[in-house]
Amino acid sequence: MHDLGPRPLLGYISNHLDRATERRGDESLAALAEAGAYLIGGELVVLRKGEVLNPLFPLADARALAPASETVLLGLADSAPRYGISIDQSAAEALKSRPEFLVIDLRSIAIQGLVAPEHAAALAEAKALMTWHARHRFCSNCGTPTNVVDAGWRRDCPNCKVQHFPRTDPVVIMLAIDGDNCLLGRQRRFGAGMWSCLAGFVEPGETIEQAVRRETLEEAGIPCGAVTYFASQPWPFPMSLMIGCHAQALANNIKVDHSELEDARWFPREEASAMLARQHPDGLSTPPPFAIAYHIIRAWVEGDVAA
Repeated sequence: MHDLGPRPLLGYISNHLDRATERRGDESLAALAEAGAYLIGGELVVLRKGEVLNPLFPLADARALAPASETVLLGLADSAPRYGISIDQSAAEALKSRPEFLVIDLRSIAIQGLVAPEHAAALAEAKALMTWHARHRFCSNCGTPTNVVDAGWRRDCPNCKVQHFPRTDPVVIMLAIDGDNCLLGRQRRFGAGMWSCLAGFVEPGETIEQAVRRETLEEAGIPCGAVTYFASQPWPFPMSLMIGCHAQALANNIKVDHSELEDARWFPREEASAMLARQHPDGLSTPPPFAIAYHIIRAWVEGDVAA
């Protein structure tokens, strides 16, 4: 087995903000000198350059950079309020010309480790909320434009009085195991040589275990038995919760659904180890360490999974 070193931190999980739900109606928080904000324009995040890259702006400074479409109270860092501010992506693009800023997408921030983990987690919260607002400006019940209330955590319909709350889409992401082999798949959008765990949305009326078994059978033709929970990860692309699992395969004859996957195959433990270490002779790899798939695969490679 390859030496993979210390286990890296899973991305977007180090959110230490107190969500302070009881203070979301407290407008005085924005007047505090310690109030800070993360500035997001579509897929882009604005970072301040300095000794380190810093995504946190004084609230007044963030508001002065571009008109805000939404402002959401993310929570409190100790007693200091932290906001997410949404601006047009074109406004964020325009800030690229200013030398004091780095404007970059959230995925690249995570891959390159550009900000501290607690900032990355807060940015993930902010981006998911901004995506929800952008997609839910009208009441799904009657079509009337909705009003933002509760510091950005609810939209109310003035016509039919329905209240709308942010939603998170649950997604199972799983590694099927057959002895010393694990099942990985490729999607066409993946980078060259990258293989990952299978994944899919949990459907209404399903348990996590049922979703794991259904998705593995649908995508790769592999029936599974025992399913064990591993960990979860907020995934702001656009607003999901990845629920990581390991599953015991009951057969090993793969039948790929090519409408879902480009390919799927079994990988021996040693080969998966080389992929994690970026030392595979054919250049094959797993997703990067900020993604939960890396951790699901690594836990199995290092023998931390009973299945």
